[in-house]
Amino acid sequence: MPEEWKNTANVVVIGAGIQGCSIAYNLAKLGVKDVVVLDKQIPTAGSTGRCAAGIRAQWGTRMNCQLGLASLEILENLKEELGMDIGLHQGGYLMVAYKESEFEQLKKNVALQNSLGITSRVVSKEEAYEICPTLSAEDAVGFTYHHRDGHADPFLTTIAYHKAASERGVRFYKFTECTGIKVKGGEVKGVVTTRGEIDAPIVVDAAGPYSQHIAAMAGIKLPFNSERHEILVTEPVEFGVCPCMLMSFSGNYYIQQRPIGSIIAGCSPEGHPEDYSLGNTWNFLEHMSRVIVKLLPKLGGVRVVRQWSGMYNMSPDKQPVIGESKEVKGFYISAGFSGHGFMFGPISGKLLAELIVTGTSSIPIDVLNYDRFEKGELIEEPAVV
Repeated sequence: MPEEWKNTANVVVIGAGIQGCSIAYNLAKLGVKDVVVLDKQIPTAGSTGRCAAGIRAQWGTRMNCQLGLASLEILENLKEELGMDIGLHQGGYLMVAYKESEFEQLKKNVALQNSLGITSRVVSKEEAYEICPTLSAEDAVGFTYHHRDGHADPFLTTIAYHKAASERGVRFYKFTECTGIKVKGGEVKGVVTTRGEIDAPIVVDAAGPYSQHIAAMAGIKLPFNSERHEILVTEPVEFGVCPCMLMSFSGNYYIQQRPIGSIIAGCSPEGHPEDYSLGNTWNFLEHMSRVIVKLLPKLGGVRVVRQWSGMYNMSPDKQPVIGESKEVKGFYISAGFSGHGFMFGPISGKLLAELIVTGTSSIPIDVLNYDRFEKGELIEEPAVV
């Protein structure tokens, strides 16, 4: 049965991916009543359900390291907290460098990570081959590894948040598209949707690749662009072929094996196309297949069973915007995660909920407001595929 429509709420969250569901759950957990989540489709139908679902603390900026580690800690306890399995698998991330300059950056990243309590380390080629026994990377110049990194199931994780939020009274309106933001006197007053209007003093933009369009409805310009990224999955093979996530920035790939044995792989696209139709290309399939077989020769002849694409909501410095708008009071943003919204979802949802309820957050996130782009105070993240 569809949720009974009400035209008032205390908080309206736009988007029912990992960000929206996490924000809604954490608001309800902090005691906020009458929270509504809108989605033009259904939970996980957007970028969340199309992601590779990697989770890591190996980052190159202090902010992202803090977010990554805090999110890992939440994910490690989320099954117990939410009462549902989230498909967590911590096989680690093995970072592969093909250039000396890249390896130097990875070593700097490790030093920063270690200073923040992340137990990543530089590993030798011999150790790398022990971590991933079928790996062939003779042209690599260096490796780093963190054993707590890995992946979780994006559907199970998001639905766990959705279920827990619903049990705490959050209302989810599916197939309900936001078509306008009501603003008066510099304050948000609610939303206009395809089903009607909802009056609310707080609106949260967690619309993923559409976040800049939602913000524009409130008169706010976010300098984001949404890129189409393609991905593939193979038939299941014996588990252990790729027990960790393989990632390289200069090599431009990420490859992992799911617990059922399937290999998932993707890369950053040439030309960074903006394509909301989420098309697929033969060029990607051929290129990615060659990369996989070069790195993991044992996979030669394995069949690809599916190919799809999703959107990265890219910010200028590849770090998100999390916080309240400076121009419109009560309008909050959680977007621009640059392909890392799923892995940061557990902590970003918690921090934004804290900010809305208490005016502060357990990890300071003032630097993540979007005015940094106009001021030229970018926090460039080097560790992005």
